[in-house]
Amino acid sequence: MPPAKKRTRSYDPAKIRAAVLAQFGNVRQAVHTLTPGQLALPTRLGDWTVRELAAHVTMAVETVSRNLGREEPAKAELTLLDWPFATAARAADIDDGTRRLAEANPDLGALYAATEERLTRNLADAPGARLLATRTGALSLADYLVTRTVELVVHTDDLNAAVPGLDIPYDRQALAACTRLLADALAARAPGGSTEVRVPPYAVVQCVEGPRHTRGTPPSVVETDPLTWIRLATGRLAWAEALHDAKVSASGERADLSAHLPLMA
Repeated sequence: MPPAKKRTRSYDPAKIRAAVLAQFGNVRQAVHTLTPGQLALPTRLGDWTVRELAAHVTMAVETVSRNLGREEPAKAELTLLDWPFATAARAADIDDGTRRLAEANPDLGALYAATEERLTRNLADAPGARLLATRTGALSLADYLVTRTVELVVHTDDLNAAVPGLDIPYDRQALAACTRLLADALAARAPGGSTEVRVPPYAVVQCVEGPRHTRGTPPSVVETDPLTWIRLATGRLAWAEALHDAKVSASGERADLSAHLPLMA
């Protein structure tokens, strides 16, 4: 008998909308406190400065408003689990657009305020089923907002890493959605049931092809915290480094996930 097909995870649309707005608000408040010296600091994203990274966060959110202003496509082209693997092809365009945005908007406070106002207004009555013609492919607004939690949480972590003591908080729903989407993406990339990946308190997935078990815990288990998992999934942290620093516990012959990571780079 073939294994049962796993159900696609669902997300509460109202909670995701609130999470996107909350996390963007968290970043906006922190960016407002940055000094010129802090804005000039390097980041772990190539040669972007903190100013360019901060500008990019607004670009990642402004895409919601921009895409709602476009004609609705006839049909969806992406599922939510397709999205993590569709972003790498746009890296050069994203880099160019971010540099232009940062240069054109020396007043980041004004940029954040305008972006937040448009996002709040446009989300007020837009239905979740509304399709968006995003540059990675057409998908629903509800699904696209889940992808925005990934952008916001990942770049919040990037900003916190770049500016000592910044400590931007993470909205719980945004962190949960980001963690779960990236965990499900791992299960999609490496389907199977020989390894259980635990990211408490938000996600547990089974993945990696191998001997099937009929009940209980799979023979291989990986466990880590949400931010470590997100860094692994997005290439901010190498698997070997995470193991060496005891950021990940891994037991069993199929607990090495290095061949499947990062999911996004």
